[in-house]
Amino acid sequence: MHAPISHEPSAVLDLTGQVCPHPLLGVRHALDGLRAGETLLLRSDCPGTRDDLFAWAARTGNEVVHSARSPDGIGEYRVSKGNKAAIAADATLDVSGKPCPTPVIEASRMLGKMLWGQVVKLVSTCPASREEVGAWCAATGNVLLKSQQTHPGQWTFFLRKGGA
Repeated sequence: MHAPISHEPSAVLDLTGQVCPHPLLGVRHALDGLRAGETLLLRSDCPGTRDDLFAWAARTGNEVVHSARSPDGIGEYRVSKGNKAAIAADATLDVSGKPCPTPVIEASRMLGKMLWGQVVKLVSTCPASREEVGAWCAATGNVLLKSQQTHPGQWTFFLRKGGA
């Protein structure tokens, strides 16, 4: 679930003028003081912050819920503190660049070869996959554990074979 962009952040961290890895380290430290679901607004002009932040969030269970450039050219990132640790996957399936329904078809094939309870990490750039993967899981008895935007235009899903 995504935090609404219109809500005021719980904290603001302005690290303009700081180079990597300082913005990422600052976010990590600032999120330690927030509760799950609260949002941090990071301002950074370091060119590596965007990629570092999305990759870090995907590994840690946090989520970049919005990113944009302010009128003054500074990157602004809203980071929502996750409520659970990152999910360990038994296998990874990257179907980036492939159209829908490929993500669901390939996930079905992979989960068919896995044991009940195992988890596959599915990576997709198909815009429709956000809705299709959840609907497919609900229809097949598989479980969508988590979905998150890991990069602009790219989504990562964690799917568990079988029921709850």
